[in-house]
Amino acid sequence: MNGLETFEMERRTFAHPVEVRAGADGSTVIEGYAALFNVLSDDLGGFREMLLPGAFADRLQDDVRALWQHDPLFVFGRTVSGTLELWEDAVGLGYRAQSPDAQWARDALVSMKRGDVSQSSFAFSVLDGDRWDMGEGGQVIRTVERVARLYDVSPVTYPAYPQTSAGVAKRAAELRARLAAEINGAGEAEDLRARELLRQRVRLTELEI
Repeated sequence: MNGLETFEMERRTFAHPVEVRAGADGSTVIEGYAALFNVLSDDLGGFREMLLPGAFADRLQDDVRALWQHDPLFVFGRTVSGTLELWEDAVGLGYRAQSPDAQWARDALVSMKRGDVSQSSFAFSVLDGDRWDMGEGGQVIRTVERVARLYDVSPVTYPAYPQTSAGVAKRAAELRARLAAEINGAGEAEDLRARELLRQRVRLTELEI
């Protein structure tokens, strides 16, 4: 079995504007950032998350699609066919897709031009390229340093940042539970500095899941 088949797909959406413009050859191009670096997400169900520059550096040559609303039936472009371009810069993961001459695409472009659909999203998997820490107030922070697989980038309707895999949510919950148990076991005599060091020491990657 290919190891990629065991990865858990996750999706994230960023409120960064999608642009629609005319291409040099007369085609219609959609362009935006599917992911932003160094931006702390909202709560994802017990933890917050941040992507670091370089997270997609090894994935830019992969076979990636640009989809409408993450629907594989509606493909704006694909890297291997030359109709989708991906890049990383200081802002994040950028994409540029050459829209096909199809009725569904024309309808989608109308919604984007009107501003009804103005955000971008990406679907990805992480194997061992993340780290987990306890931040201020006992908040769990996931830092993604390297994405193991990039499936698609997509203009989407909703700018929420909600979808995580069940496995990721489980890992975050186990980290919180372990931290609570270790702090409670430290006893009343532990001072604040010792507790803070304990928070910094506990990482999700140490857990046996």
